[in-house]
This record gives sequence, structure tokens and C-alpha cells, in this order.
Amino acid sequence: MAFAHRRMPFMVLGALSLLAALWAGLIRLGWALPPFAATEPPNHGPLMVSGFLGTVIGLERAVALRRRWAYGAPLLAGLGGLAWVIGLSVHVGHALTAAGSAFLIAIFVTLYRQHPTVYLAAMGLGAVSWLGGTLVWHGGAPLHRVVPWWIGFLVLTIAGERLELSRLMRLGAWSRAGFLAAGGVFVLGLLADLSAPELGVRLGGIGLLALAVWLLRNDIAWRTLRQSGLPRYMALSMLSGYVWLGVGGLLWLGFAGRFIAGPFYDAMLHSIFLGFVFSMIFGHAPIILPSVLGVALPFRRAFYAHWALLHLSVLARVGGDLGLPMLAPAWSGLANVLAIVLFLVNSARAVRLGPEA
Repeated sequence: MAFAHRRMPFMVLGALSLLAALWAGLIRLGWALPPFAATEPPNHGPLMVSGFLGTVIGLERAVALRRRWAYGAPLLAGLGGLAWVIGLSVHVGHALTAAGSAFLIAIFVTLYRQHPTVYLAAMGLGAVSWLGGTLVWHGGAPLHRVVPWWIGFLVLTIAGERLELSRLMRLGAWSRAGFLAAGGVFVLGLLADLSAPELGVRLGGIGLLALAVWLLRNDIAWRTLRQSGLPRYMALSMLSGYVWLGVGGLLWLGFAGRFIAGPFYDAMLHSIFLGFVFSMIFGHAPIILPSVLGVALPFRRAFYAHWALLHLSVLARVGGDLGLPMLAPAWSGLANVLAIVLFLVNSARAVRLGPEA
């Protein structure tokens, strides 16, 4: 328990990037807020992906490996986010997060040598995708060419984790082959994006859609959905996230030529980053936080409030991007931020109050 509290500085670094990313996102949506540094609004995405999620995922894997050198992953990713927040040269953030992703790759290589499994290989490919995207960005590519790689980092990592849990379902050979095929098509899209961006996005969309279908068919969440309390809440978070992953895949497939800027681009990104990734975060937090920090996060019914607000606000944002009569982007984006802030508040309250009677 004492050692677990020493991990708190890593979480503080990640939380700083998260809050800065949310603030920057509101500025990008038109809210008149003062930036922390001149570089912050353009770095909304990098702060969220590398500064926050890179730090949290790196910390989780370092705890799993139980080797001190592995904490280089969350440390360097967190420092990279801090560099962007305080306005250092963007290349400083590049170098730090690239080093953090290299440490994460080393973690997965070590874990794979101990347990050579498909799910660890998938998560390792996710770490490679994080590094690849950072190097592409450092090479001068615009962020819309970097985004597919960073989405690969998150999608492959989460899909690998869910595949690990699906072992309890005793999947057959055809199910495992389906997972490999879906992931392979997505990775092929990343490689194609280097020379043919539109083709790469379309292939990536097929891979995302196939992964969403695979997860909806094979995830253990269908079993836990019939239970109550935390298992049901986690199952709903997983399944609703997979729906958004499928929506993102369809959008990539249908609007690949617009994967540059504008409302369709916004829908293609946030259906995955918000609808899928944050639904996974909401669902996994009660399990990950105790294992990483040694702090119990007991389930409370109030968790459904931030879950519902997240999905309603993403629906409003994506629907508005596609031309449906929804909230203005600034307001739906504000609702996205409020859902994440409510998640933080509800989590802190659950830690303080303990389980419900």
C-alpha cells in the first residue's frame, strides 16, 4: 500500500494533461478562456492521447510488470504533456513522449517473452502505433495524418485487454482468427496511410468496424450484463463503447476523403476518442484505480449519471457534425467536458464515502 502511494505523482501528471486538454478543447470550440500557454490549444489532441492516456496506460503496465525501469513509460509521457502545458518547444514534448512510448514497447516485449499471447501482441502493436504516430508528427506531418496512429494505440490496447478477459469465454479458433483479421486490416490501413491517406482511412474504418463487431459478439460483458451493481455498470460501459467504435468505423469508411478538418472530421475523431475510449475509461476505472493506487473505488449508482451524460453529449456532437438538428458544437462539446468532470467528481466522492449501503 505504501508503495502504491508513490505512484500518485504519475497520476497527477496525467491528470494535469487531462485538465489542460479539456481546457484547450473548450478554447478550440470557441469558448473565451485564457490559454495556459501559447501552444496549448493546438495540442488538445496530443495532451489527451500522449500526456493523459499515455501516462495512465504506461503506469498500469508498469505496475503489471513490477520492474522499476518500466516506470519510465508514465514518467516520460507525463513530462511530455507537462512540456506542452507550460509552453516549451513542441519538439521537447515529441522527444519525451517518443521515449515514453519506447519504454511501453519494451514493457510489452518483456511481458510477451514471459507469456507469448495474442492479446499481449495486440497491446504491443498499440504501443508501436503510439511511437509511430509521434515520429510521423515529429517529421512534420499535420495532425490529421498522425491521428490514425494514435487511435491505433488506444484501440489496439483496449481490444487486447478485452481479448485477455474473453479467455473466460473459451473462444474457438475461428473467433481468434476473426480478431487477428480485424486487427490486421486496421494495421494495414495505418501502413497504407503513409502513401495513400484516403485508402488508409478506408481500410482503417473496415478494421475498426470489424473489431467493434468482434467485441460485441465475443466480449464477456454479455454475461456480466445480467448481474447487478458494478458488473452491470461495467458491461453497459463496454457495450456502449463498442457501438461508438462501430459508428467511428462506418464514418471512416464513408467519409475518408474528408479526414482533414471540418465537422465530418470532428465526428470521425470524437465518436472514437469520446464515445469509445472514455466509455472504456469509465467502465474500467473501478478496477484499475485500486490496482494502481491501492485506493478502493466502490461502485455507486451515481456513476450512471456521467455514463449517460457522456453518451448523450457524444450523440449530440456527432449528430450535429453530420447535419442533424442537435446542439451547437460549442454546447455539445461543453457537455462532453462536463461528463468527464462529473466522472472525476463521482469517482472522488465514491472513494471518500465508500460503498453504498
